[in-house]
Amino acid sequence: MPELATTILGWVIPPLVVFAVAAIAVTVVVWGVRRARRSPKARAAAEQVRAKAGATLVRLDDEVDELDLEVGLSGALYGGGAPTSLRRARLTAQHVRDKAFEQYRAISAPGVAPVEIRRVAVRIDRDAADALGRIAAARVEHGAWVRANVSAASQVDAAHERLVRLRASMGDPASLVAELSSRFAEDEWRDASRAAHAALSEAGEAERLIAAASARAADPSLSALADLAAAERALRKAEADARILEETHRLILQAAQAVPDEIAAARGALRQASVTREHLEPVDADRLGEELRAIESALTQIETDAARRPTRAVDAIARLRGRLDLALGDARTAQQRLRGARTALPGTLAAARGAIAQAEASVAHSRAGADARSRLLSAQRELAQSRQAQDPVAALDSARRAIRDAEDAKALADFDGTSSDGR
Repeated sequence: MPELATTILGWVIPPLVVFAVAAIAVTVVVWGVRRARRSPKARAAAEQVRAKAGATLVRLDDEVDELDLEVGLSGALYGGGAPTSLRRARLTAQHVRDKAFEQYRAISAPGVAPVEIRRVAVRIDRDAADALGRIAAARVEHGAWVRANVSAASQVDAAHERLVRLRASMGDPASLVAELSSRFAEDEWRDASRAAHAALSEAGEAERLIAAASARAADPSLSALADLAAAERALRKAEADARILEETHRLILQAAQAVPDEIAAARGALRQASVTREHLEPVDADRLGEELRAIESALTQIETDAARRPTRAVDAIARLRGRLDLALGDARTAQQRLRGARTALPGTLAAARGAIAQAEASVAHSRAGADARSRLLSAQRELAQSRQAQDPVAALDSARRAIRDAEDAKALADFDGTSSDGR
């Protein structure tokens, strides 16, 4: 019997040893592969692929903006007779761009594995490049149609009509800035003043270029296309700056009107928080009481300068409401949270609109990269979700996320602009 057991063990143990060694080897290989894929070297390589995809995506975003202008011009200049290739290319490119920005934002989050970053970035780069190719082909088709069907003189006349309409819609930018400067601190209307000066300068540049194109159009041996294209870009920049001026003017006046109600709502929320504090344990009550006193002191400080700096006041009050919510934590009932969200939502939405407007201006006037643009798109999406949400608490959370994303977008765009200026 012992001999039989020894024989059986002699058969069984060697295969077991082989299997154990193989399992350990496989485990070590798998561990090594995973470690290599997450190593600093792998992450740096994946980051290079992501940066390349981001650069291609920025080109696509710029081209989509250009197509928006060209499609609008095509309808205005040619009465809908031009081929629809530009419109189709724009719709396709917009869809690719929006989807790609969502994917880009996802792989830009902390903790994403390098292999996943590389895989998604390669797809973004490929899809964006394909969309750019379709745009280029559509432009060739459209340009051929224009050369065959539209004279340079008619294009010059149409561009001049656009300039006339732009100046009529702009009105007197200086008067808007003067109104703001007479009532509010300079840091409130500085962006509006910058946009007003830029819009006027760009409109003047467009006028100069249109005059040059007109002179060339009269000479069959010369081409006016380059001057016309430059004039259209100047007109587009002037329109964008005119919108920034109008939006800034509107936001400041709306904030000035809303400030008293926002301050009253914040003080009402503090009173409600004091009532909630009375039902807490002594240690929690003391902690909350200290925070409430700090918030009330900050609110009083904001109120002293709110009339001169209304947008800053609305933004600061929205942040205080968030700080108050954090201090209260789970101490409130569901009804109290709902009531607090309803009173905090209008000011937070106003703060989100202001933050997004500043981010849009920064992105428009700097060589903003994909990270800044993706954050801006995220902020815009969060604001839209906040406006559509039926639940005030969910709407408030979305509005606060919009503010954070817009601030990140502005900071990234400002950094991109500073970096490009330094090169």
